[in-house]
Amino acid sequence: MEQQLKLYDRAYLLSLFTILYNVLEGIVSIILGYEDQTLTLFGFGIDSFIEVVSGIGIAVMIIRIRLNPETSINKFEITALKITGAAFYLLSIGLVMGIVFNIINHHKPETTFWGIIISIVSIIVMTWLLLSKRTVGNQLSSEAILSDAGCTKICVYMSIVLLVSSLIYELTGFIYADSIGTLGLIYFSVSEGKEAFEKAGNKKY
Repeated sequence: MEQQLKLYDRAYLLSLFTILYNVLEGIVSIILGYEDQTLTLFGFGIDSFIEVVSGIGIAVMIIRIRLNPETSINKFEITALKITGAAFYLLSIGLVMGIVFNIINHHKPETTFWGIIISIVSIIVMTWLLLSKRTVGNQLSSEAILSDAGCTKICVYMSIVLLVSSLIYELTGFIYADSIGTLGLIYFSVSEGKEAFEKAGNKKY
């Protein structure tokens, strides 16, 4: 029992770290994405703040299941999931509009250097979080924590999209590299939005 509580404590600390990291990543990405006129990096930053809302819901969930693993999802968690899902859909719409604007105006980033740096750091951090959450989830046989690990895996994929698109533009100057990278973010944002609403309707989550 004591070992189980320690594992829940570790899961909770991982959720807090996820929240704090995403706040920092979001601030830096939005500022640099705006300054460098990089839509993919800017959208990546907004995604980080959406992940903060999701992370708060996860932290509350871990506290709930630590106290009583048999309890159902509560109203706060449901609200957090719905806000997260709606935010991902709104982000997707905004990014589509950004792509259209860029194509019509033949807009290209000033540089994607910071996109490369931020994505590499994110891949390292998120991969560590993914493995840590998966380990804890398996040890506790917790579908909820393993599901959170799955969300972190999507963050790794988004970071890879940012890295690839940023590298292509920085190395070749291909004008549509940023827009293509943004399309990748849209794909994962829609996927995460749909999953959030599905979780909100699952009483056992």
